[in-house]
Amino acid sequence: MTPPPPSEPVPGGGPFRILFVCTGSICRSPIAERLTQLGLSRRLAGYESGRIALASAGTWGHEGALMEPFAAEVVREFGGDPEDFRGRELQDEHVAEADLVLTATLDHRAHVVSMGHASGLRTFTLKEFTRLVGVLDGSAVPDGDLVERGRFLVRAAAALRGRLAAPGPEWDEVADPYGSPLTVFRACASEINTAIDPMLTALTARTGM
Repeated sequence: MTPPPPSEPVPGGGPFRILFVCTGSICRSPIAERLTQLGLSRRLAGYESGRIALASAGTWGHEGALMEPFAAEVVREFGGDPEDFRGRELQDEHVAEADLVLTATLDHRAHVVSMGHASGLRTFTLKEFTRLVGVLDGSAVPDGDLVERGRFLVRAAAALRGRLAAPGPEWDEVADPYGSPLTVFRACASEINTAIDPMLTALTARTGM
C-alpha cells in the first residue's frame, strides 16, 4: 500500500534523528535505543557516516541515571551495549530536533504531542509505527539516502494512521517492566526487539543478521 504523504514536513538538516520516549528513561527507551543501535550496526557499517542518530528520554526521566540493572542485562543478552547510558528528562529541544519520536505507550505519545513543535505527524508508539510501516510496499520507499528513506516512512505512516486502527487499545503499547523480575524484562526486550527489526529493515533496506 502506498499512501499519499501528509502536508506537514519533518525537521530538515543533519542525520535522521530517532528519539525513544518512556516514563523514567531507564528501562524501555534505553532498551529500544540500544537494540536499535545493535540492529543498525548489523546492517550498516558506522551507520553510513552518521546518517542516523539515536537518543532517548523520559516524561518523568531520571536525569543522569544509569540504565536499570535488569534492563542493562537484557540488552547484553541480545548482544547490545548498555554502557555509558544516562537517563534524560524529556525537554522541548529533544522533541523539536527529532525526525521521528517513538514512544512506549499512547500516553507517552500524547505527552509528546502536547509539547507542540509540530510533532503530531512524526510521533508514534514504537509498535504503532512498525505496524503501519509493515503494510507499505517496499518498492515504494525511495532508494539511496537513509535520511530520505526515513522521512518517507514517517510521512507514509502518518498518512496511514487514521486508516489502519489497532485491533485493541493496548495493541500498540509496551508495558513498563520497572520493579519486575528479570523474566519480565526479557519479555519486554523481546517485544521491543520484535518491533524494531522490521522498522530497521524498512529504513535501511537490509535485513538483520
